Amino acid sequence: MRLFRGRMAFLAAAPLLALAMTAGSAEAQKTLYVVPHADLRILDPLQAAATITIMHASNIFDELFAWDVNLLPKPQMVQDYKVSDDQLTYTMTLRPGLKFHDGSPVTTKDVVASVDRWMKRDGIGKRLAGVLASLTATDDKTFVFKLKQPYSWVEYSLGNHAGNFPAIMRYKEAMTDPMTAIGADAQIGSGPYRFVKEEWKPGDEVVYAKFADYVPRSEAPDAMAGGKMAKVDRLIFKIIPDAQTAASALIKGEVDFIDGPAADVLPQLEKASGIVVSKLAPVGGFGAIRPNALHPPFNNPKARQALALLVPQEDYMRTAVGTKNWNECFSFLVCKSVYGTEVGSETFRKADPARAKKLMEEAGYKGEKIIITSTKEIAQIGAQAEVLLAGLRNIGVNAEIEWADWGTTLTRFLSNKSPPGQPGYWNIFTTTNSWSTWHNPLTNVGIILNAEGSWAGWPTDAEGEKLRVQFIEATDQKTRMEIVDKLHRRLWEIVPYVVTGQFDQMYAWRTNIKGVLPTSKLVLWNISKE
Repeated sequence: MRLFRGRMAFLAAAPLLALAMTAGSAEAQKTLYVVPHADLRILDPLQAAATITIMHASNIFDELFAWDVNLLPKPQMVQDYKVSDDQLTYTMTLRPGLKFHDGSPVTTKDVVASVDRWMKRDGIGKRLAGVLASLTATDDKTFVFKLKQPYSWVEYSLGNHAGNFPAIMRYKEAMTDPMTAIGADAQIGSGPYRFVKEEWKPGDEVVYAKFADYVPRSEAPDAMAGGKMAKVDRLIFKIIPDAQTAASALIKGEVDFIDGPAADVLPQLEKASGIVVSKLAPVGGFGAIRPNALHPPFNNPKARQALALLVPQEDYMRTAVGTKNWNECFSFLVCKSVYGTEVGSETFRKADPARAKKLMEEAGYKGEKIIITSTKEIAQIGAQAEVLLAGLRNIGVNAEIEWADWGTTLTRFLSNKSPPGQPGYWNIFTTTNSWSTWHNPLTNVGIILNAEGSWAGWPTDAEGEKLRVQFIEATDQKTRMEIVDKLHRRLWEIVPYVVTGQFDQMYAWRTNIKGVLPTSKLVLWNISKE
């Protein structure tokens, strides 16, 4: 797999030679060249909550509501709406001028089908579906949600950026079984950019063109919310797996923006002239280790607790992020966020390999091979896997990493429940995620603890799930805060995943790039190239 990455780095560098020759051309001035953090492999936003898939979806699809920089929902495709006095009926009207990229108008027929498909797949959507009595269209512009009971999270759910992006698709695509992916031919949305399928080169570049008929909202852009102004004619994702190659391309002006440069090239970029290095999100993201709770040994909470005691967070963060831009955090709900309590973590705040070894033995571990599935395509994720591997081997665990590209790793993680010894089997997955994704018990897929809705890794716990549901159904913030503390104590007893630290995701762009928005997930509208 190291050979694979070296070959990919070589191939990625080759197209830059042609790109460099045209960097000063008029066409280049109207094109934004972005090096994304990973290659785009999964196009349908209902098949993965991967950040690269959300970035793709938000370029080409629009949504009914959207979260602003403070994660508050604001109307997006919705022009206006009203809620009945009994809080059971939400009547919404689409704003004028909405068109799909094929020129057809967006109607409530598309909306109802799209929301229905999303609710069948997304965890937040399933929760909304559980309180929904009906969703109907009264005419081409007006649709109505009728609830079985008051629910505080309707607008918030419809603007979800934490799970599967709630894209509004054409009726034709929206009627596709939610478990079946829509392909490249069906990437037709109503967002500010359109997907140029003919120019898509997997492993090399993804091309988007400005949608001339897009009518943005009149409000100022605010993260995912507000007016989405496409200020360049073309947006191109250049896939460059090698961090140094990407950094050199940015310094030379061959690309304009790097989404999440690796820690080892940040000092070089910070010293380079004509380059801005900055964070965008007001609250940092975090690293995480997700064990497979379906099979031994991590079906036993003691083995999962052992993972939390193996290695100090400092080791993970210094390896994955560097010497700065990070802090320790022992909250499943993201430190510095509104629900970011650390209660219950007291006995896990200091690494204790001897105790970890004892817990693994008590969980019944007897030397079976432990498989970590990970990628080097996203440096932070691969670095965590290597620190984890060393920690496991230090206590005598027979562990190894199976490396793959991010798309393959993610697909394997999301779908493979095979028992030990079967193809695709895995024990541990390493990842990173944003503040917006896991800051709230409603949106945090890592703490869904029921068999039907549990995220990959599939932990279940009746007590924890009961508390999570109580939080979601609470109607006032005081009650929610009380429940969060109880829930968090329970989470440290069952350890559905391990937080490896919290960090500010850094980005880098050339100084002629203007209008980069503060946001928890990178958005590429409002950006101009001067």
